[in-house]
Amino acid sequence: MPELPEVETTVRGLAPVLEGQRLARIELRREGLRRPFPQGFVQRLTGATVIDLSRRAKYGLIHTNRDCAMIFHLGMSGRWRVDPDTLEKHDHLVLTTGEGRRVALNDPRRFGSVDLVDGDPEANFAGFVDLGPEPLSDAFDARALAAALAGRKAPIKPLLLDQRIVAGLGNIYVCEALNIARIHPGRAAGSISQARLERLVAAIKAVLLDAIAAGGSSLRDFAAPDGQLGYFKKSFRVYGREGEPCPCGEGRVRRRVDGGRSTFYCASCQR
Repeated sequence: MPELPEVETTVRGLAPVLEGQRLARIELRREGLRRPFPQGFVQRLTGATVIDLSRRAKYGLIHTNRDCAMIFHLGMSGRWRVDPDTLEKHDHLVLTTGEGRRVALNDPRRFGSVDLVDGDPEANFAGFVDLGPEPLSDAFDARALAAALAGRKAPIKPLLLDQRIVAGLGNIYVCEALNIARIHPGRAAGSISQARLERLVAAIKAVLLDAIAAGGSSLRDFAAPDGQLGYFKKSFRVYGREGEPCPCGEGRVRRRVDGGRSTFYCASCQR
């Protein structure tokens, strides 16, 4: 599933094509993705001008001059394609600008979603109501994380995946950050010291920034809007590296399944 770095890469790739442009044509090539496209979607957006684009957690936002924003989620396999020569079977939504540029939302598995929200998305989109702070923002620091984890006996890894605690983190980058911070994924969250939480917050921010700089991680279907594959996968410390030496030099990467998700870690350095 595309995680925060992949969505950020997508938003940055779409911005030069869409920002400041009038949406001359909106084409829906099926009734919806995970759920139907919003009622009146074509009428509301045709002729609108895109003011800017942004990201919240794993959602991308396309803001318009009609006091409404299109909010998209890439689901398991979604990606936007810029100026495709021909449309493909799984290009389900196509936006064409007044300059003739075209972007197509491609989602073979159709687990993604598209919403249209009036006014302030932070206040009016149901998917944002309970989200925690952005991990790259100043609001996410060791003090805030300690408060969210206080008294919690649950393992740290699933709590970092809880979008109410911190928004946008996914399985890949949580595994990587825990390894960098040398924290075992099964450690009780409320038992982690302030000093170790400082290291964990720094590791989360660092791994996300590195992944964004690398264009994200291309697993299965993801590619940036320009078609480029993210190459952060080449920098994985532990994710997908079961049996290989850990970068710490003390042990080998292990894999276990937590809540149906693979967890990769080093039992030697992560405690």
